[in-house]
Amino acid sequence: MNSGNRQLMATAAIALIIGGGGGYWIAFSKSAPPVAAAPAAERKPVFYRNPMNPAITSPVPAQDEMGMDYIPVYADEQSAEKPKPVFFRNPMNPAITSPVPAQDEMGMDYIPVYADDQPTEKPKPLFYRNPMNPEITSPVPAQDEMGMDYIPVYPEGGADTGAPSGTVRIDPTIVQNIGVRTTTAQRSTLSHDIRSIGRVTYDEQRVARLHPKYEGWVEKLFIDKTGDRIRKGDMLLAIYSPQLVSTQEEYLLALNNAESLKDSPFPDVREGAASLLRSSKERLQLLDVPAHQIEQLTAERKVMKELHIHSPFDGIVMNIGAREGERITPQTELYMIADLTRVWVIVDLYEDDIPWVRIGDTAKMEVAGIPGRTFSGKVAYIYPYLEAKTRTVKIRLEFANRELALKPEMFANVDIHSSKQVDAVVVPAEAIVRTGTQEQVFIQRAPGEFEPRKVTVGVTADGRTQIVSGVEAGETVVTSSQFLIDSESKLKEATAKMLRAGSQDAGNTNTGDKP
Repeated sequence: MNSGNRQLMATAAIALIIGGGGGYWIAFSKSAPPVAAAPAAERKPVFYRNPMNPAITSPVPAQDEMGMDYIPVYADEQSAEKPKPVFFRNPMNPAITSPVPAQDEMGMDYIPVYADDQPTEKPKPLFYRNPMNPEITSPVPAQDEMGMDYIPVYPEGGADTGAPSGTVRIDPTIVQNIGVRTTTAQRSTLSHDIRSIGRVTYDEQRVARLHPKYEGWVEKLFIDKTGDRIRKGDMLLAIYSPQLVSTQEEYLLALNNAESLKDSPFPDVREGAASLLRSSKERLQLLDVPAHQIEQLTAERKVMKELHIHSPFDGIVMNIGAREGERITPQTELYMIADLTRVWVIVDLYEDDIPWVRIGDTAKMEVAGIPGRTFSGKVAYIYPYLEAKTRTVKIRLEFANRELALKPEMFANVDIHSSKQVDAVVVPAEAIVRTGTQEQVFIQRAPGEFEPRKVTVGVTADGRTQIVSGVEAGETVVTSSQFLIDSESKLKEATAKMLRAGSQDAGNTNTGDKP
């Protein structure tokens, strides 16, 4: 009984489902609007296109490797005239091409290239450059030792822009990678302080070397120690000289003769006696006999054995050349005396510092032996010659030394404050590229475009260089990596010269072919 009930219930459920579905269909059929009539002409696909690679087509329906249906393409979806590929290019190596569709080793389809994608005229390479050494070139395609192809070099594309020869154009990314830095040329006032080493020495105008004008012997030394400080007129030594004795006797004879003939009735006699007296006295004076001894000789009428030599000025005894009892001649240096109240300081300057120094410039000096004290002086003289061994020019500074603190042969640190100032266009010194025959800078004409320009430089001070001609204030100059740019610029100039030479050769050939 249970089995019969179950079958009855299943049959009733199926009937209910069928009845409900039929009623829904009838109701939908009555409420649905009528379907629009089909168009008179049905569109027909022209061809079918691969959904993943539009370059692959099929005249009939098809599927790609992934099972995706090709997309139908209708006539109204195409342009009036579809361009035809000129050739097909390898997607991984654009240098490899094919006149017909093809695939590379990885199964990738070649990319079609149309006429609109090509330049109207492809430039012809000027030459080919070694990729590892740009200085090695070849007029025809070649390879280096590693099998790498030489890189073709074409004429400058912007030759008609008016850019000077040698102008370099570099990609902004490369400019950043090689560390190119620039700055603006400015009009500024240059001044320069020079620091150098000096040597203290004597003032040559305040040094005396005493030599006798006769032969004799040193009877007595009154100043017998070097380094003694003496005053003008101090007695230095006493000398006995037979020549001085005879000269004294002649003077006394002339003196007695003049006194005895002063009342003579004959004027010529009186004048001759007076003239003889004057000449004998002058002879004593020319032999450096001091005035007080001549007065003593005149008063006492007695020949003196010892005659004295006195100091000509205040100073320091630097050298004594004879001792008591020593025979002397005119070649003997008796004393060297120096006035050290004013000293010279000799400073060596390099050639590039000479334009800054003028006579009268102030100088400050410090010496290790007198710490904490600064001496002030001035430039007194610039020597007119160059020292061959040191390649320096000497200048002379003068310093007051009333306390005798500065000693000859001291070394000193000297600062010379130049009074010269130059108002000029200046650039950083590192912006100058010195080739050995000329100086040049690189001007940034535009982002990534650099022009080499010859300049005339002036003085340099504090890392800045004067530009006499070649650069105007406000122009942008390169201050770093200019040597890399310079190498590329020289290659560009060589290219331009080759172009000009080739044009001239072609012109000559054409001219020669004419009848």
